[in-house]
Amino acid sequence: MTGPLQGETVLVIGRGGGIARAVVVAARDAGAHVIAAGRDRKALDEAYAGEPDIDTETVDLTDETSIADLGERLGTIDHVVSTASARARGRLADVDRDAVRRSFDTKVIGPLMLAKHLSPRIPESGSFTLFSGVAAAKIAVGTLAVAITNGAADVLARSLALELAPIRVNAVSPGVIDTGAWDALGEAGKADYFADIAARNPTRRIGTADDIAGAVLYAMTSTFLTGVTLRIDGGEPLT
Repeated sequence: MTGPLQGETVLVIGRGGGIARAVVVAARDAGAHVIAAGRDRKALDEAYAGEPDIDTETVDLTDETSIADLGERLGTIDHVVSTASARARGRLADVDRDAVRRSFDTKVIGPLMLAKHLSPRIPESGSFTLFSGVAAAKIAVGTLAVAITNGAADVLARSLALELAPIRVNAVSPGVIDTGAWDALGEAGKADYFADIAARNPTRRIGTADDIAGAVLYAMTSTFLTGVTLRIDGGEPLT
């Protein structure tokens, strides 16, 4: 299969569904050999069973040794995408210190350690793509910890873009995306929430995992793009 990532190796960190899966499939369809990595190797094996040009690996972003060991096993890679997150929602009075720490550990410190251990294995033409989120751009009560985590991820991308140059580093900031992340609201609650967001978004719809995968593919293949946060959020911060 030919494409803009033909002959390249892409590491995607995240679970076997949702945005991470859309990114894995998009990179594979663009010609890359993809390695899907996460804490639950068995779940990833099941998610990608029988898929050509997709292998699985184990990594825990909260464990620097796990990240270093992954680098040793992989050798040279061209692009790294980290979609992993650990949410810490709630108002200030209900904020849990451990939850905030896990959020930073997974979305900020983990990717920082990925850059530390994997950047020596990436050619100058390669890239990192980190994940931020709309909460950093649209402040709302109840998303304090999420917002500061995402804001830190934005700053991390810009900082790494300078220090790792010419390796490119960018962030993708999704808005409300139709994945399993909102299932806890219940069927009716999720439908109401999506309807409210879609009615207010300038694009008048909820985002899809494929919307985000397309942005990640652009970040990996646009060779004059670095230090940027791509906001794929339907214009939600404008509302």
